[in-house]
Amino acid sequence: MTLKATARAHPIQGLVKYHGMRDEELRLPYHDSISVCTAPSNTTTTVEFLPDAEEDTYIIDGEPVEGRGAERIEHVLDYVREFAGFDHAVRFESENSFPSNVGFGSSSSGFAALAMAASEAAGLGLDRPTISTIARRGSSSAARAVTGAYSDLSAGLNDEDCRSHRRDTGIGEDGFDPEKDLRIVTALVPAYKETEEAHREAEQSHMFDARLSHVHDQLAEMRDALQEGDFHRIFGTAEHDSLSLTAATMTGPSGWVYWKPETIAVFNAVRELRETGVPVYFSTDTGASVYVNTTTNYVDVVEEAVAETGVETEVWEVGGPAQVLEETESLF
Repeated sequence: MTLKATARAHPIQGLVKYHGMRDEELRLPYHDSISVCTAPSNTTTTVEFLPDAEEDTYIIDGEPVEGRGAERIEHVLDYVREFAGFDHAVRFESENSFPSNVGFGSSSSGFAALAMAASEAAGLGLDRPTISTIARRGSSSAARAVTGAYSDLSAGLNDEDCRSHRRDTGIGEDGFDPEKDLRIVTALVPAYKETEEAHREAEQSHMFDARLSHVHDQLAEMRDALQEGDFHRIFGTAEHDSLSLTAATMTGPSGWVYWKPETIAVFNAVRELRETGVPVYFSTDTGASVYVNTTTNYVDVVEEAVAETGVETEVWEVGGPAQVLEETESLF
């Protein structure tokens, strides 16, 4: 039996984002969260358990991983090893098809691919919601990247409750299909950000209690909008949630301000387009880069307007769940 597997996962765009962690070790969020996976952006990861090796090796995009990054990888792998009942060393290699640490969810796809590959290599035979609890130990958003497309991570104090599941979507009255017709124009603003610290400080913001008091309405609105296939409600809610999240982030002890002049320029371009009747909304996670959400019929005009602000753009669509790949796609 080979103890090796390769998996691929897509990163997430947060639609109703979590902020702050009730438990840092298990990465249990204070409230539910909803996201959509983005493709073709992806992370590919190969994991091999080596009974005769003495230590783990971690490589991402050709570079050794050390410090806090290595600790987070090890935390996930230690749980898999405990689950499998062995303590073999690991060789781990991962590659991203898109920029990392700029606000495009690389930790979500990274830990989703790790959890998927590691559980497969260990022969655990788990379903995706269960694998999402493994990925969550690296990043809460990674749980939703495991189940893919539009996914919902339930809050809870244990793995039975705090896991991700995929949400069904409906077709809107205008024919909009959230699974097929969404187009995401990405606006890359390459500024490094530190998400973990923002989560750690969240509850110290005087805006945090205000966010907790209204986020459940945001979640209810998002779930209903997805069921109805209502583009404007889905992505209007996501835009509003981005502003709410950032308000809490900026008013924490460190006063994190992730947005850059280019970020604001994209916001303004989106609002100008919307005033002319174009269906388009912006969204940000923790970072300066922007997701610009529109439909297949308007994506060309939207991308042109966003590019005119001077940022680098790509067009993404909805990505599926994490997948185990064939041996021929192994990274080593």
